[in-house]
Amino acid sequence: MVHLDEARLQSPELSGSPVTSPPPTSPDLKKRKRKNDDESESKPQSKRAAKRKKAKNSNTVAYDEALDVEAGINHAIAHMDSQLLADHVAQRNRRFNSDLSTMELEDMQIPASAIIDSSTWREQRDLDHLPSFLEHFSPYRPNTIALNEAARDKGSPHTLVVTGAGLRAADLTRALRKFQTKEAKVEKLFAKHIKLKEAIDSVKKSRIGIGVGTPQRIADLLEDGALRFKHIRKIVVDASHIDTKKRGILDMRETHVPLMTLLCRKEFKERYSSTEKRLEVLFY
Repeated sequence: MVHLDEARLQSPELSGSPVTSPPPTSPDLKKRKRKNDDESESKPQSKRAAKRKKAKNSNTVAYDEALDVEAGINHAIAHMDSQLLADHVAQRNRRFNSDLSTMELEDMQIPASAIIDSSTWREQRDLDHLPSFLEHFSPYRPNTIALNEAARDKGSPHTLVVTGAGLRAADLTRALRKFQTKEAKVEKLFAKHIKLKEAIDSVKKSRIGIGVGTPQRIADLLEDGALRFKHIRKIVVDASHIDTKKRGILDMRETHVPLMTLLCRKEFKERYSSTEKRLEVLFY
């Protein structure tokens, strides 16, 4: 009986000692460990995702604030240097060509070294300031053709101005008339009432200093051979102009894709890195 009483006194229920649960089994430990690991891993990922989302939203807001519908100008373009413009164009390439492979997208890229850095220009990028913009970024050099001159060869402009619509091409042509002389035309390469055949005939007969048109019309004239690329030194993209829906030439697939197809023509890409007959791209 003594032994039984001692055993009862040592029992937790009778001694008043707290009852402790048995230690968790091995599966319980593993399950709890996995849960803790999952939580520790998910938290940093959530923070990173939130940070990326916040940065993306911030960039979108900043870009939207730069769109001046009343003036018809996207002021964001003016603040982009050569590398930022190359990245901006590459981003648009991915957006409008989601079906292309990485290699195909790389073929559509314009090297930053081929883009003139115009971020130092402080005037508004409107029609009135376009002539002075071209003069500023087209300084006369020996063995080059001045803005108010043209090569002797017919249909051989030294500058191409590319825009998204025919009406805008007409406006740009008028803005650049100061560079037109009897021996050097500022040629409108596109208009709704001018058919391709008529444009081909006109280009073949004219000494052109500056040609203004849409990407597809310029490409068609190059394919025909009426428009020659031998003397082209500069391609000006009318990138800052936007319509009433806040869209510019880089913002719509129907204008961006033909523009990139034009800029990435083999004969152009070969000259982006050339030292003798270097071709440069200027975003206005």
